Amino acid sequence: MFDRMAKGSLEMTEERGGRASSGEFPAVVMVWFGVLLAVAGTGFAASITFSTALPVTKGQGIVRIQSKFLEFGADSSPLDRDLTVRVVPVVGAWGVTQKLALFGIAPIFDKNLRVSTALGRRTRSVSGLGDVTVLARYTAVQRDRRGKTLRFAPFLGVDVPTGDDDATDALGRLPQPLQLGSGSWDYNLGAIVTRQTLDWQVDSSLSYKVNSEANDFEFGDEARFDFSYQKRLRPRELGGGVPRFVYGVLESNLLWHGRNEAAGRVDLDSGGTTWYLAPGIQYVRRRLVLEGAIQIPVLQDLNGAALESDFIGTLSARANF
Repeated sequence: MFDRMAKGSLEMTEERGGRASSGEFPAVVMVWFGVLLAVAGTGFAASITFSTALPVTKGQGIVRIQSKFLEFGADSSPLDRDLTVRVVPVVGAWGVTQKLALFGIAPIFDKNLRVSTALGRRTRSVSGLGDVTVLARYTAVQRDRRGKTLRFAPFLGVDVPTGDDDATDALGRLPQPLQLGSGSWDYNLGAIVTRQTLDWQVDSSLSYKVNSEANDFEFGDEARFDFSYQKRLRPRELGGGVPRFVYGVLESNLLWHGRNEAAGRVDLDSGGTTWYLAPGIQYVRRRLVLEGAIQIPVLQDLNGAALESDFIGTLSARANF
């Protein structure tokens, strides 16, 4: 959901741009990392680049705060566009029953688009709350055996148009892909399969997102397949007490975006397929999980002059309570 801002051609004029909001990127959310230390319970390994596989049981809550840095470029058009996005997704989850879990994801964005014009390099920027995602996940199958478990859980969700979708700057209204929100109600469905043992865990997720029209603009639908492998590196042997754990993580993210439509016309410079590989690491303590990963694009088959992804870096803190 966080790379939507790079799916379309971002138009630009030759005048000087500016910020669409007067506030700076809300760094105060980073203080919440410290708050997690006070409320955290026992942590467990989980996927880093997607949150729908987070382990939640009845009466248990999870708070995850991530800091993501996304860089897009390699523009083949004369505008030579570069897009930098910082986003802090705040994820909350609660186990309503042993099988039903509810999720909420609130992303806070800072977007900066740079482009070459006849007057030199210009920038248009915007920051603030994006569209909030609400999900329900139901564990339909759970098979527990000694030292291992297998779970299958479908999920349904909706993106609520909470982000500003009509931001302007000195040049006028920002291009729709640069806006904080889509202005539309969009729908997600998918399923998670988790295989867990005492030494390793595998999470895989297949999902599809149906985007709807707003402001005479419609983002293309999205499909993705996510995979995460977590292997315990330290300690090598489980003993008594509650030790600290270190997990090595390798993840894969395969994303397909359909073409956008503006004013009833298909944008030929939008959409395509991107495949990321993401090595990562997790440090698990009784009260907190610290984790990080970097998503490296190994395959990009994009349409027209759609912006290419350079990389996505993620740092994260997660706590159960």
